[in-house]
Amino acid sequence: MQNRSILLVEDSADDEALTIRALKKGNIKNPVLVARDGAEALELLFGQGEKSELLSTLQLVLLDLKLPKIDGLEVLKRLRSEESTRHLPVAILTSSKEERDIVESYDRGANSYICKPVDIQQFMSAVQQLGMYWLVLNERPKR
Repeated sequence: MQNRSILLVEDSADDEALTIRALKKGNIKNPVLVARDGAEALELLFGQGEKSELLSTLQLVLLDLKLPKIDGLEVLKRLRSEESTRHLPVAILTSSKEERDIVESYDRGANSYICKPVDIQQFMSAVQQLGMYWLVLNERPKR
């Protein structure tokens, strides 16, 4: 599914680079679009212009919770409130191990919650496994 894209919503340039590197190293060749805050993510998804093309190719959203402008939980709430993105897989990829963040993420419709490992090799492995599952193994509705 090389033509299916990934939206990475991440404000840390280091984590962005590491995530993209891990996907490539894991032989995930899907295009990765990056939004650096929640407002940019919502504009990419629901703004005017190319939104229908983006939504038709989007396979996965990797969403950080602690974002500038609009936090990840609010982005998730908006994704689940729209018919066009209700079934889009959203994996929370964050540094928070707070139980309230985990519960709130699942309550708002997250499909997965991964706490970013501090160790670079563990982080790379987690992202590669995440990519393999959601982009290769997982089946989702066509609509």
